[in-house]
Amino acid sequence: MPITILWADDEIDLLKPQLMYLRDKGYDVIPVTNGQDALEAVDRPEIDLVFLDENMPGLSGLETLTGIKSKRPNLPVVMITKNEAEDLMEEAIGSQITDYLIKPVKPQQILMTIKKITDNQRLVTEKTNAAYQQEFQRIFSSMHSDLDAAGWAEVYRNLVYWELELDRSRADQMKEVLSMQKQEANVAFFKFIDRNYVDWVQHGSKSDAPIMSHNVLEKKLFPLLDDIPTYLLVIDNLRYDQFRIIHPMLEKHFRMVEEDYFYSILPTATQYSRNALFAGMMPSEIEKKLPKLWLNDEDEGGKNMFEKELLADNLARHRLNIRSSYLKIVNNQAARNLHDEILHGLDNTLNVIVYNFVDMLSHARTEMEVLKELASDESAYRSLTESWFEHSPLFDALKRLEDRKVRIIVTTDHGTIRVRQPSKVVGDRNTTTNLRYKSGKNLQYSERDVLEVREPAEAKLPRQHLSSSFIFAKEDLFFVYPNNYNHYVNYFRDTFQHGGVSLEEIIVPYALFTQR
Repeated sequence: MPITILWADDEIDLLKPQLMYLRDKGYDVIPVTNGQDALEAVDRPEIDLVFLDENMPGLSGLETLTGIKSKRPNLPVVMITKNEAEDLMEEAIGSQITDYLIKPVKPQQILMTIKKITDNQRLVTEKTNAAYQQEFQRIFSSMHSDLDAAGWAEVYRNLVYWELELDRSRADQMKEVLSMQKQEANVAFFKFIDRNYVDWVQHGSKSDAPIMSHNVLEKKLFPLLDDIPTYLLVIDNLRYDQFRIIHPMLEKHFRMVEEDYFYSILPTATQYSRNALFAGMMPSEIEKKLPKLWLNDEDEGGKNMFEKELLADNLARHRLNIRSSYLKIVNNQAARNLHDEILHGLDNTLNVIVYNFVDMLSHARTEMEVLKELASDESAYRSLTESWFEHSPLFDALKRLEDRKVRIIVTTDHGTIRVRQPSKVVGDRNTTTNLRYKSGKNLQYSERDVLEVREPAEAKLPRQHLSSSFIFAKEDLFFVYPNNYNHYVNYFRDTFQHGGVSLEEIIVPYALFTQR
């Protein structure tokens, strides 16, 4: 496809020779005469490059540049100016221009600039492709060796690293290769979880179990608590790749001193994993010891209504007599209030903030056609997360802590996976509705598609009936009932779901930030 150039100059009629020269060379050129028209035109996805006059009436070149970058941060922009004033160039370069030219510009200069920019992108793509090709075999060999939990975390983090690198370099062909390698990794990871999970939850520290939902606070957070105010931020449903996308924004304001992970328990669903996180207990233990604070799938009412109480019990069991607060953000007004309330936590030892946006985003994507288009694939889903966080009341609130002596821990309860393959399941009307796990009586399913837990007590899960069992979908499968099968397959395919067994759902981020 030819490269499309947007050229904004109030004297565009005087540039007809340059425009004709570029068109003769095979480039498509869209001319506009002012900054406002440039901002409207830049929404067109086919535009690959912008030439921007610095001295235009109305919106100046620098003002237009700011608007362009707010819309398309990675779009190359070449500033064209009549002078080479140092302060002007510093401001333009600080606004992320790709290059600049001094008027009058000759056609050959313009052509060289275009080739330099487009060749740079080609070289970046080729270099990234070559680097991943070299890494491909190492990752392949690693995930087919006898990995432990830490080894699988390293494989997953490497896959995410290359996923993001290939995104940045626009290496679309190699992204397909990585996608297939990620699928293969999930096949092997499922077998690893199937072999080890019950032993982990049964024997805990006596086995090679990783840190998991029910002991991550005990092992990671509680030993830190002292006279420095600590903020525990639990962003529901935040995958590791999404954390890596928002991480650079956080690092502009805070110093990251630790990047770690833990394994979410099964089901990788809020009712189970987040309650276990705050309670410091597995679900069956919560049900037994704190029955008033636990609701099973069949019970009426919200399943995460007692997180504050579960946390308070956990702190008391560990004899942590500290000042603490708990805040759950579930709507926009609560998010806006957080901006004012976050400084109140400076008098506390521990402040817990649960932020539900990412989970709502994944569910809304299932329900709303417009979000399906905005987050049509993994890369777009990450981009949507990045845009949300950058402009969120949460980020604004966190920045108020920038100059304070605090700790900020960013983590989650579970991740999510883009589901693609349907798997038929049959259950009675009380069977859970989640697409990635099912709990109920007399479930019928394909055994090859699931991790089975016929005795819930083995996985420290509640048993609602004598014949109750749990099944967890493997890889990128999702459960569909036979009734109206094709409709629901088409409705849910390529949506982001959680509750099952995958790298994306189970291995989740835990990062510690402090004052710079």
